Amino acid sequence: MNANEFDGLVAIVTGGASGIGLATAHEFADRGARVAVLDPVIEGLPEGLLGVPCDVTDRASVDAAIGRVRAELGGIDIVVNNAGISAVGTVEENSDDDWARVLDVNVIGMARVSAAALPSLRESSAAAIVNVSSIAALNGLPQRALYSASKGAALALTFAMATDHVREGIRVNCVCPGTVSTPFVERMLLRFADPVAERAALDARQATGRMVTPEEVALSIVFLASPRSASTTGTALDVDGGVTHLRVRPQTDGG
Repeated sequence: MNANEFDGLVAIVTGGASGIGLATAHEFADRGARVAVLDPVIEGLPEGLLGVPCDVTDRASVDAAIGRVRAELGGIDIVVNNAGISAVGTVEENSDDDWARVLDVNVIGMARVSAAALPSLRESSAAAIVNVSSIAALNGLPQRALYSASKGAALALTFAMATDHVREGIRVNCVCPGTVSTPFVERMLLRFADPVAERAALDARQATGRMVTPEEVALSIVFLASPRSASTTGTALDVDGGVTHLRVRPQTDGG
């Protein structure tokens, strides 16, 4: 870790009040960045993080939040589009309202925040956007039709944005976490008849035998955002405990 890596830079993290977002905000701050957390609920944020109320489904709210960050911190160099919500079910089980709500947060919310921040990013010599996608973008997971569609869109959006803005000096990448042990997942587990069994299945899905930690994802986000990663753009980085590429044999008593 380079404690001075982000000195003089300003990072914003949407959905930064808990889970991956909060771990990411801490990591940026530990490395010298000034950090703004954009979240609907900002009470109880640790000292040193600027909490800015923001609803990513409301363009006026997003514009106001970005304007406040610019006014209070002097600009924006890094955007982490982390805000997201879950959905459990097949295409038969999610309603039109479910589809509209999840896509509005998980996909259009990324576009709103990025669009609002672009004028500031164009002024930066270290401009970077990191989107949070998921292994669900490229792996068929049971009862995740809507969620997978939203994260597949986030992945495609990352590549399109990277292409559109590379000549402006703005790098755009994404991380694709496996199942992460966060309050987000805890809330999702409550929707199942047997949350304990579902948790065990989520742990077992990773080849490592456990869910990914928020801190592990945060480290990958910060790597992609770092000015030291200046040649990395249009990249999707798996942080998935081996889900996407590893096919391990079931463990036997002999190990």
